[in-house]
Amino acid sequence: MTEAYVIGAGQSPFGSFPDKSYRSLFETAFNRALDSIDTSIDRNRIEEAFIGTLGVGGRQLGLSGPAVTEHIGLHGISTTRVENACAASGYAFRNAVAAVRAGLADLVLAGGYEIMTDMSSDHTKWWLGVSGETEWERLSGTTFAGVYAQMASAHMAAYGTTVEDLSRVAVKNHHNGASNPNAQLGFECTLEDAMAAPTVADPLNLYHCCPTTDGASAVLIASEEVARKVSETPVRVAGMGASSGRVGLFQRDTFTGIPASARAAHRAYDDAGISPEEIDFAEVHDCFAIAEIMAYEDLGFCERGDGGQLLREKETEPGGRLPVNTSGGLKSKGHPIGATGTGQIVEVFEQFQSVAHTQVEDPSYGLAHNVGGSGGSATVHLFEGSEGGTT
Repeated sequence: MTEAYVIGAGQSPFGSFPDKSYRSLFETAFNRALDSIDTSIDRNRIEEAFIGTLGVGGRQLGLSGPAVTEHIGLHGISTTRVENACAASGYAFRNAVAAVRAGLADLVLAGGYEIMTDMSSDHTKWWLGVSGETEWERLSGTTFAGVYAQMASAHMAAYGTTVEDLSRVAVKNHHNGASNPNAQLGFECTLEDAMAAPTVADPLNLYHCCPTTDGASAVLIASEEVARKVSETPVRVAGMGASSGRVGLFQRDTFTGIPASARAAHRAYDDAGISPEEIDFAEVHDCFAIAEIMAYEDLGFCERGDGGQLLREKETEPGGRLPVNTSGGLKSKGHPIGATGTGQIVEVFEQFQSVAHTQVEDPSYGLAHNVGGSGGSATVHLFEGSEGGTT
């Protein structure tokens, strides 16, 4: 098996951009990814692309993958659009890594985009709030926040998790996002702010929910031969795992975790040959505050029910045992559906290049965890910093 390395990664700013198109946002992300590579590389060397998007506000209902690769000058390559709800570009990245590992290509682009704030489209209005199973959940009135509110209530009842624990997620991630110039909600908040916010879906309030976001992200994955030629510090994809899960919450055996995340994590750790204890930092899918707490448990960072305790003991803060969501996470940086998975990997790459806005000291292993919807799919990718580079 050929090893796969991340050699460049970039994202557009995340936020609301009525004057931008999905093509222009993706072009920004792609150009930043090229600029992040140590040695200039000809874009014509890219052999394949996988683009994640739900295609909400792009107005290009078909062929939006080729539309963005054409726009950035990648003519004639194989381009595949990937849709797996919020895990779209997590799966796009997985496919890109698989192509390199299989020897099908030496340089592959993975990325994603979304335009979510354009409310002029009936398509957009329909989809906002959709999560999970359409027929029995969405059409019955259940919203995205409503599904996670049920998980939060179940977790509180089973383990004693509190609204204050949920609010600690918001405080931590806003603190991290405040130093990230690409973050949509780049401001700090106090615990009192987060506790007192208006209710969205009890027990979740406004500060427990991620925003609606426009944005794009792009990552370049290369074989070891290419990576060593163009990068002094390529980041090895040490392991990857993915899983689908029951789409509807009502179909699951548990409301207090996401089984797809746990399975994906197990497969990633097995692929890398490491344990959760070896992870130095993580970007996890915090579309709602309870999602981050459950991720701690699903990913093996603590025992079931102890996620809130990690927050109380400040273990996931910068400087803690395991910093989580140094980018600001979905909560502060934003959640442009198709761009989220590779957006997390941008932060992982920057940590290993020592250029992150909230920098972790000398990391060896990092993790990116991307969930689709309310848990119908999930990816986990593990990364190892490189010491060899071009030397």
